[in-house]
Amino acid sequence: MPVPRSPGGWAQRLPLPALRQRIGRHVLVSLVLIWGLGSAVILAVGNHFVVEAFDRALLDDAHGLAAHVRGGVGGVGGVPLELGLTQREVGILLLDQSVAAPFAVYGPDGALVAGDSELAADALPKGRSQVFSTMERDGREWRRVTLLVAGPPSFTVVMAEATESRTQLLHRLLIYSGLAQLWLLVVLGSRLLGGIEKHLRPLAALQDAVQQRDAADLQPLPAMLTEQATTLDVQRLGEALDGLLARVREGLHAQREFAGNVAHELRTPLAGIRAQAAHALAQDDPAVWRSELEGIAQAEQRASRTVDQLLALARAAEGGIALSVQTVALDAVVRDVVLRCLPRADALGVDLGAQGLEPGIQVRGNTGLIEGILHNLLDNALRYGRGHPPQITVALHCEPPYAVLQVLDNGPGVDAELARHVQQRWAQGAPGLVLGQGAGLGLSIVARYAQLMGGRLALEGAAHGPGLVASVWLPLADPAAP
Repeated sequence: MPVPRSPGGWAQRLPLPALRQRIGRHVLVSLVLIWGLGSAVILAVGNHFVVEAFDRALLDDAHGLAAHVRGGVGGVGGVPLELGLTQREVGILLLDQSVAAPFAVYGPDGALVAGDSELAADALPKGRSQVFSTMERDGREWRRVTLLVAGPPSFTVVMAEATESRTQLLHRLLIYSGLAQLWLLVVLGSRLLGGIEKHLRPLAALQDAVQQRDAADLQPLPAMLTEQATTLDVQRLGEALDGLLARVREGLHAQREFAGNVAHELRTPLAGIRAQAAHALAQDDPAVWRSELEGIAQAEQRASRTVDQLLALARAAEGGIALSVQTVALDAVVRDVVLRCLPRADALGVDLGAQGLEPGIQVRGNTGLIEGILHNLLDNALRYGRGHPPQITVALHCEPPYAVLQVLDNGPGVDAELARHVQQRWAQGAPGLVLGQGAGLGLSIVARYAQLMGGRLALEGAAHGPGLVASVWLPLADPAAP
């Protein structure tokens, strides 16, 4: 029955065995199974070779006995078959370790020539001259061989021996081999358990280091813990923990930076709103009230825009985690954004146009990020890039494997050093500082969005006359397309 998961997670589950105990148990069980299997194999193989060796010795004895059978020449009335051994010689030849081996010699007509008449011969299969069998006699088990000696004259030799010696030899083989295996397995098990303990020691040290660490300490783990690792898995675990700590540290840094940025950037407009509201409340003239309310509305718009940009930048910083990238019709997205910005451009007296919006330009990206890029570039151009007369152009063309989105204005432009500077957070050019608008976040958002989609941002002066060209390279969905 599976253990139900509780809301507490790992801490609320039933206690689990230690890793070293589980591995040690598996190792010991495996060694015991190997020992049992090895003993069974040794018993089977040993029994085969013991039977084969003893049967061969029994057959050799039968051949030795057959070599002493004489006579049988001349047929009827001739010399009869006989065993040319004395009783003493037979005893020396056929003495088993525990008991004299019974034997019998039968003539061609089946008559007993010598030996034990109760020891009958086995029927021989056709084409064979010898056969082995097992029999019971006097409450003991015997191994019997029947040997047919071709003539003339032909005769049959039957010999038997008790199987106690075979059984004793097999028992000794099993005991000695089993004890040797057991000793080897004890040594091997001790070395394996010692090796497991040694290789798990760095893991225990890593666990202690993590448990004893303060929640506010997000620095990498001591290098000695990784250096002491004796396996690649423990080393990778240490590196993974360091990577996790680094990501948590970056996330906390981003949160602190975001909170600090919001507090810093909203302090000035909120203070201005508070001062204007206090001044309006101290006056009785409706004209002053209207003027102060208009100032408060403008300050609120600047504060709202700053918050929106800060949130966009925070999402951009986290966008790489779950960014949905797909094929996007870049020309359609650019056309929609330009149409939405036309009313604002007309209100400011800016000539806003577009070039190269032919259908068919597709990129790998995210529609929301592309719209954010163009909105920020057009917002910057409408604020700071107005010349005489003010003119802004959105251009689109391909430079495989990229599509290039450009926003060109005829404003004062920037030099190379300032172009690099204004792409950083909170960095503003001279027009922004003079106008007192924005917070220096727009271009950093554009650069981050482009980076998340595998592209880049570049700022350079206009080729002819004053102005600024902001170019964003985005990867084409089909780099081979014209």
